[in-house]
Amino acid sequence: MELSVNIGALELKNPVMVASGTFGYGEEFAESFYDISKLGAVVTKGISLAPRAGNEMPRVIESPSGLINSIGLANVGLAAFVAEKLSFLVERGATVIANILGEGAKEYAKVAAGLNDASGVAAVEVNISCPNVKGGGIAFGTDPKAAAKVVKEVRKSFGRTLIVKLSPQASSIPEMARAAEGEGADAVSLINTIPAMAIDSRTRMPVLANVTGGLSGPAIKPIALRMVYEAARSVKIPVIGMGGIMTATDAIEFMLAGASAVQVGTANFVSPMAALEIVEGIESYCREHGISSVSRLTGSLKVDG
Repeated sequence: MELSVNIGALELKNPVMVASGTFGYGEEFAESFYDISKLGAVVTKGISLAPRAGNEMPRVIESPSGLINSIGLANVGLAAFVAEKLSFLVERGATVIANILGEGAKEYAKVAAGLNDASGVAAVEVNISCPNVKGGGIAFGTDPKAAAKVVKEVRKSFGRTLIVKLSPQASSIPEMARAAEGEGADAVSLINTIPAMAIDSRTRMPVLANVTGGLSGPAIKPIALRMVYEAARSVKIPVIGMGGIMTATDAIEFMLAGASAVQVGTANFVSPMAALEIVEGIESYCREHGISSVSRLTGSLKVDG
Protein backbone atom coordinates (compact mmCIF):
# COMPACT_ATOMS: atom_id res chain seq x y z
CA MET A 1 0.00 0.00 0.00
CA GLU A 2 1.81 3.12 -1.26
CA LEU A 3 0.62 6.32 0.43
CA SER A 4 3.39 8.66 -0.76
CA VAL A 5 2.67 11.42 -3.28
CA ASN A 6 4.84 13.92 -5.13
CA ILE A 7 4.32 17.67 -5.15
CA GLY A 8 6.91 18.90 -7.60
CA ALA A 9 10.25 17.54 -6.41
CA LEU A 10 8.90 17.13 -2.89
CA GLU A 11 7.83 13.63 -1.86
CA LEU A 12 5.29 13.45 0.96
CA LYS A 13 4.82 10.24 2.96
CA ASN A 14 1.05 10.60 2.53
CA PRO A 15 -1.31 13.11 0.88
CA VAL A 16 -2.64 14.73 4.08
CA MET A 17 -1.38 18.12 5.26
CA VAL A 18 -2.77 20.53 7.83
CA ALA A 19 -3.89 23.89 6.48
CA SER A 20 -2.22 27.17 7.34
CA GLY A 21 -3.68 28.99 10.31
CA THR A 22 -5.39 25.92 11.77
CA PHE A 23 -2.36 24.19 13.31
CA GLY A 24 -0.34 27.11 14.62
CA TYR A 25 3.34 26.18 14.41
CA GLY A 26 2.61 22.58 15.41
CA GLU A 27 3.66 22.89 19.05
CA GLU A 28 0.34 22.29 20.79
CA PHE A 29 -0.55 19.31 18.60
CA ALA A 30 2.87 17.69 18.87
CA GLU A 31 3.06 18.07 22.64
CA SER A 32 -0.51 17.04 23.48
CA PHE A 33 -1.95 14.84 20.75
CA TYR A 34 0.18 12.92 18.24
CA ASP A 35 3.42 12.48 16.35
CA ILE A 36 3.21 15.19 13.69
CA SER A 37 5.84 13.42 11.57
CA LYS A 38 3.02 11.04 10.59
CA LEU A 39 1.41 13.80 8.51
CA GLY A 40 2.27 14.40 4.88
CA ALA A 41 3.25 17.95 5.85
CA VAL A 42 2.63 20.72 8.34
CA VAL A 43 1.72 23.99 6.65
CA THR A 44 2.62 26.75 9.06
CA LYS A 45 0.65 29.76 10.11
CA GLY A 46 1.21 32.52 7.53
CA ILE A 47 4.59 34.23 7.87
CA SER A 48 5.20 37.88 7.06
CA LEU A 49 8.42 39.87 6.98
CA ALA A 50 7.59 41.66 10.24
CA PRO A 51 5.43 40.39 13.12
CA ARG A 52 1.69 41.09 12.88
CA ALA A 53 -0.69 41.45 15.83
CA GLY A 54 -3.77 40.76 13.73
CA ASN A 55 -7.30 42.09 14.20
CA GLU A 56 -9.09 42.94 17.43
CA MET A 57 -11.25 40.43 19.33
CA PRO A 58 -13.66 38.81 18.77
CA ARG A 59 -12.13 37.39 15.63
CA VAL A 60 -13.34 33.79 15.46
CA ILE A 61 -16.96 32.63 15.60
CA GLU A 62 -18.80 29.41 14.88
CA SER A 63 -21.23 29.45 11.97
CA PRO A 64 -23.73 26.83 10.74
CA SER A 65 -21.55 24.12 9.16
CA GLY A 66 -18.42 26.19 9.52
CA LEU A 67 -16.27 28.84 11.09
CA ILE A 68 -15.76 32.53 10.34
CA ASN A 69 -12.41 34.02 11.25
CA SER A 70 -10.87 37.46 10.97
CA ILE A 71 -7.54 36.68 12.62
CA GLY A 72 -5.85 39.21 10.37
CA LEU A 73 -2.79 37.11 9.54
CA ALA A 74 -1.34 37.44 13.06
CA ASN A 75 2.11 35.84 13.22
CA VAL A 76 5.55 36.08 14.82
CA GLY A 77 7.33 37.32 11.69
CA LEU A 78 10.12 35.80 9.61
CA ALA A 79 13.02 36.23 12.02
CA ALA A 80 11.20 34.78 15.03
CA PHE A 81 9.84 31.88 12.96
CA VAL A 82 13.30 30.87 11.81
CA ALA A 83 14.90 31.40 15.22
CA GLU A 84 12.16 30.03 17.50
CA LYS A 85 9.57 27.93 15.66
CA LEU A 86 11.22 26.09 12.79
CA SER A 87 13.60 23.97 14.86
CA PHE A 88 10.72 22.52 16.88
CA LEU A 89 9.08 21.19 13.71
CA VAL A 90 12.33 19.89 12.25
CA GLU A 91 13.33 18.12 15.44
CA ARG A 92 10.03 16.26 15.44
CA GLY A 93 10.49 15.07 11.89
CA ALA A 94 7.75 17.16 10.31
CA THR A 95 7.85 18.04 6.64
CA VAL A 96 7.55 21.83 6.83
CA ILE A 97 5.71 23.94 4.28
CA ALA A 98 5.87 27.62 5.18
CA ASN A 99 2.87 29.72 4.19
CA ILE A 100 4.03 33.24 3.30
CA LEU A 101 2.40 36.61 2.80
CA GLY A 102 3.29 40.16 1.90
CA GLU A 103 1.96 43.55 0.88
CA GLY A 104 3.86 43.60 -2.41
CA ALA A 105 5.74 41.24 -4.69
CA LYS A 106 9.12 42.33 -3.33
CA GLU A 107 8.01 41.69 0.24
CA TYR A 108 6.85 38.18 -0.64
CA ALA A 109 10.26 37.61 -2.24
CA LYS A 110 12.12 38.80 0.87
CA VAL A 111 10.22 36.35 3.07
CA ALA A 112 10.87 33.55 0.57
CA ALA A 113 14.56 34.40 0.44
CA GLY A 114 14.82 34.25 4.22
CA LEU A 115 13.20 30.82 4.22
CA ASN A 116 15.37 29.64 1.34
CA ASP A 117 18.39 30.23 3.56
CA ALA A 118 16.79 28.38 6.48
CA SER A 119 17.37 24.68 6.96
CA GLY A 120 14.25 22.54 7.21
CA VAL A 121 11.76 24.35 5.00
CA ALA A 122 10.73 21.88 2.30
CA ALA A 123 8.39 24.24 0.44
CA VAL A 124 6.64 27.58 0.58
CA GLU A 125 2.94 28.17 0.03
CA VAL A 126 2.36 31.65 -1.34
CA ASN A 127 -0.87 33.13 -0.02
CA ILE A 128 -2.01 35.41 -2.83
CA SER A 129 -5.30 36.07 -1.08
CA CYS A 130 -3.52 38.84 0.80
CA PRO A 131 -4.59 42.35 -0.19
CA ASN A 132 -2.24 44.25 -2.47
CA VAL A 133 -2.07 47.35 -0.29
CA LYS A 134 -0.27 49.41 -2.92
CA GLY A 135 -2.80 48.29 -5.52
CA GLY A 136 -5.74 49.24 -3.34
CA GLY A 137 -7.23 45.86 -2.42
CA ILE A 138 -7.23 42.12 -2.96
CA ALA A 139 -5.50 42.26 -6.32
CA PHE A 140 -3.01 39.41 -6.09
CA GLY A 141 -5.68 36.74 -5.70
CA THR A 142 -8.06 38.06 -8.35
CA ASP A 143 -5.75 39.52 -11.00
CA PRO A 144 -3.75 36.94 -13.00
CA LYS A 145 -1.08 39.49 -13.92
CA ALA A 146 -0.60 40.59 -10.31
CA ALA A 147 -0.47 36.97 -9.18
CA ALA A 148 2.06 36.10 -11.87
CA LYS A 149 4.29 38.97 -10.73
CA VAL A 150 4.31 37.67 -7.15
CA VAL A 151 5.04 34.11 -8.23
CA LYS A 152 7.84 35.28 -10.54
CA GLU A 153 9.54 37.20 -7.73
CA VAL A 154 9.19 34.35 -5.22
CA ARG A 155 10.51 31.86 -7.78
CA LYS A 156 13.69 33.91 -8.07
CA SER A 157 14.13 33.83 -4.28
CA PHE A 158 13.19 30.27 -3.41
CA GLY A 159 14.80 27.22 -4.99
CA ARG A 160 12.67 24.44 -3.53
CA THR A 161 9.02 23.49 -4.03
CA LEU A 162 6.75 26.49 -4.60
CA ILE A 163 3.00 26.21 -4.03
CA VAL A 164 0.56 29.03 -4.79
CA LYS A 165 -2.64 29.23 -2.72
CA LEU A 166 -5.52 30.51 -4.82
CA SER A 167 -8.40 32.72 -3.74
CA PRO A 168 -12.02 31.64 -4.33
CA GLN A 169 -12.75 35.27 -5.20
CA ALA A 170 -10.97 34.89 -8.54
CA SER A 171 -13.34 35.22 -11.48
CA SER A 172 -11.57 32.32 -13.19
CA ILE A 173 -9.78 29.65 -11.17
CA PRO A 174 -8.33 28.04 -14.34
CA GLU A 175 -6.85 31.37 -15.42
CA MET A 176 -5.28 31.98 -12.00
CA ALA A 177 -3.89 28.46 -11.86
CA ARG A 178 -2.34 28.84 -15.31
CA ALA A 179 -0.82 32.19 -14.32
CA ALA A 180 0.90 30.54 -11.35
CA GLU A 181 2.06 27.60 -13.44
CA GLY A 182 3.41 29.92 -16.11
CA GLU A 183 5.76 31.65 -13.67
CA GLY A 184 7.23 28.49 -12.22
CA ALA A 185 4.86 27.32 -9.49
CA ASP A 186 5.28 23.61 -8.73
CA ALA A 187 1.69 23.27 -7.47
CA VAL A 188 -1.43 25.24 -6.63
CA SER A 189 -3.54 24.86 -3.50
CA LEU A 190 -7.18 25.86 -3.14
CA ILE A 191 -9.43 27.15 -1.83
CA ASN A 192 -8.84 29.81 0.76
CA THR A 193 -11.72 31.02 2.91
CA ILE A 194 -14.78 32.73 1.43
CA PRO A 195 -15.66 36.28 2.60
CA ALA A 196 -18.52 36.22 5.09
CA MET A 197 -20.02 37.96 8.10
CA ALA A 198 -22.33 37.42 11.07
CA ILE A 199 -24.71 39.85 12.79
CA ASP A 200 -26.05 39.86 16.35
CA SER A 201 -29.72 40.82 16.04
CA ARG A 202 -29.95 41.71 19.73
CA THR A 203 -27.26 44.37 19.58
CA ARG A 204 -27.71 45.08 15.85
CA MET A 205 -23.95 44.89 15.54
CA PRO A 206 -21.50 42.69 13.64
CA VAL A 207 -20.29 39.74 15.71
CA LEU A 208 -16.70 40.11 14.52
CA ALA A 209 -14.75 43.22 15.51
CA ASN A 210 -13.50 43.41 11.93
CA VAL A 211 -17.12 43.16 10.65
CA THR A 212 -16.26 40.56 8.00
CA GLY A 213 -14.10 37.45 7.97
CA GLY A 214 -13.43 34.26 6.06
CA LEU A 215 -15.81 31.29 6.08
CA SER A 216 -14.32 27.78 6.23
CA GLY A 217 -15.60 24.31 7.05
CA PRO A 218 -18.18 21.95 5.53
CA ALA A 219 -20.31 24.85 4.27
CA ILE A 220 -17.76 25.64 1.55
CA LYS A 221 -16.92 22.06 0.51
CA PRO A 222 -19.13 21.88 -2.63
CA ILE A 223 -17.64 25.14 -3.89
CA ALA A 224 -14.11 23.98 -3.15
CA LEU A 225 -14.67 20.66 -4.92
CA ARG A 226 -15.84 22.43 -8.05
CA MET A 227 -12.86 24.78 -8.07
CA VAL A 228 -10.36 21.96 -7.50
CA TYR A 229 -11.96 20.06 -10.38
CA GLU A 230 -11.61 23.13 -12.63
CA ALA A 231 -8.01 23.79 -11.62
CA ALA A 232 -6.91 20.18 -12.11
CA ARG A 233 -8.29 20.19 -15.66
CA SER A 234 -6.44 23.42 -16.46
CA VAL A 235 -2.82 22.82 -15.42
CA LYS A 236 -0.22 20.07 -15.53
CA ILE A 237 1.20 20.78 -12.08
CA PRO A 238 -0.26 19.11 -8.96
CA VAL A 239 -3.33 20.56 -7.27
CA ILE A 240 -3.74 20.50 -3.49
CA GLY A 241 -7.38 20.58 -2.39
CA MET A 242 -8.92 22.01 0.75
CA GLY A 243 -12.21 23.42 1.97
CA GLY A 244 -14.46 21.59 4.39
CA ILE A 245 -12.51 18.35 4.63
CA MET A 246 -13.68 16.72 7.86
CA THR A 247 -13.34 13.00 7.09
CA ALA A 248 -11.36 10.59 4.93
CA THR A 249 -14.36 10.40 2.59
CA ASP A 250 -14.17 14.17 2.06
CA ALA A 251 -10.45 13.93 1.30
CA ILE A 252 -11.00 11.11 -1.18
CA GLU A 253 -13.64 13.16 -2.99
CA PHE A 254 -11.10 15.95 -3.49
CA MET A 255 -8.59 13.48 -4.87
CA LEU A 256 -11.18 12.03 -7.25
CA ALA A 257 -11.83 15.58 -8.44
CA GLY A 258 -8.14 15.96 -9.31
CA ALA A 259 -6.22 16.80 -6.14
CA SER A 260 -2.86 15.11 -5.64
CA ALA A 261 -2.96 15.95 -1.93
CA VAL A 262 -5.27 17.65 0.54
CA GLN A 263 -5.16 20.03 3.48
CA VAL A 264 -7.26 19.68 6.62
CA GLY A 265 -8.23 22.96 8.28
CA THR A 266 -11.34 23.64 10.33
CA ALA A 267 -11.57 19.96 11.31
CA ASN A 268 -8.49 20.49 13.51
CA PHE A 269 -10.58 22.76 15.76
CA VAL A 270 -13.39 20.22 16.00
CA SER A 271 -11.09 17.26 16.68
CA PRO A 272 -7.34 17.64 17.18
CA MET A 273 -6.89 14.08 15.87
CA ALA A 274 -8.75 14.77 12.62
CA ALA A 275 -5.81 14.93 10.21
CA LEU A 276 -4.23 11.72 11.49
CA GLU A 277 -7.58 9.94 11.37
CA ILE A 278 -7.98 11.05 7.76
CA VAL A 279 -4.59 9.53 6.87
CA GLU A 280 -5.72 6.25 8.40
CA GLY A 281 -9.11 6.45 6.69
CA ILE A 282 -7.57 6.97 3.25
CA GLU A 283 -5.32 3.96 3.76
CA SER A 284 -8.31 1.83 4.80
CA TYR A 285 -10.28 2.94 1.74
CA CYS A 286 -7.44 2.03 -0.60
CA ARG A 287 -7.04 -1.40 0.98
CA GLU A 288 -10.77 -2.03 0.82
CA HIS A 289 -10.91 -1.12 -2.87
CA GLY A 290 -7.69 -2.84 -3.89
CA ILE A 291 -5.88 0.38 -4.75
CA SER A 292 -2.13 -0.22 -4.54
CA SER A 293 -1.10 3.46 -4.67
CA VAL A 294 -3.07 6.42 -3.34
CA SER A 295 -1.91 8.53 -6.30
CA ARG A 296 -4.18 6.43 -8.51
CA LEU A 297 -7.15 8.18 -6.90
CA THR A 298 -6.13 11.54 -8.34
CA GLY A 299 -8.44 12.61 -11.15
CA SER A 300 -10.19 9.25 -11.33
CA LEU A 301 -13.66 10.78 -11.19
CA LYS A 302 -15.93 9.11 -13.73
CA VAL A 303 -17.48 11.82 -15.87
CA ASP A 304 -19.49 11.02 -18.99
CA GLY A 305 -18.03 12.59 -22.09
